Amino acid sequence: MNDIHIEREPSRERLAELGVEDWPIWSCEVSTFPWTYEERETCYILEGRVTVTPEGGEPVTIGAGDLVTFPAGLSCTWDVHEPIRKHYCFG
Repeated sequence: MNDIHIEREPSRERLAELGVEDWPIWSCEVSTFPWTYEERETCYILEGRVTVTPEGGEPVTIGAGDLVTFPAGLSCTWDVHEPIRKHYCFG
């Protein structure tokens, strides 16, 4: 299984290259829920903080300013500590 990839504080150029500002926005209040990625997702965290724990893996905490890629097939648990707002893109 591929790992969760995190880029901390990517440059404005990197975000523009990916077209992040054109991606839809998803938000979620403080909660805990299971999730499985049917396809790869790249997201840029605008606000909040969450710990994502892959099945059988180590927890990873991500927050505002992080660019994160979740691999297809990943099953995990999201534990949202502070309300999340993120741009996201599948594929």
